[in-house]
Amino acid sequence: MAVLLQEYSVQIVGADGTTYDVRSYGQEREDGTWMGWLEFEPTDPTKPTLSTDQETSQPNLTAIEYWSTGLEPLYFEGAFTRAQERSTKTM
Repeated sequence: MAVLLQEYSVQIVGADGTTYDVRSYGQEREDGTWMGWLEFEPTDPTKPTLSTDQETSQPNLTAIEYWSTGLEPLYFEGAFTRAQERSTKTM
């Protein structure tokens, strides 16, 4: 089950003007390690939520929580691009 790690105060604005809230999530794997990814939830409920593939792999919950605290706005911009590309591949 996915765990919300962090909700950021930074918002991303897409090329179409849609504003997205940024959140990081983690999920424990069967081997006890954790994977993390980002989700971009639009403030317009008619738009889809975008998510990245796995952005990190960490040995435990403490480590993935620490990872989520170090992300910067520039990282979110790149992750948003990856999430958009992922979205177009799954359509």
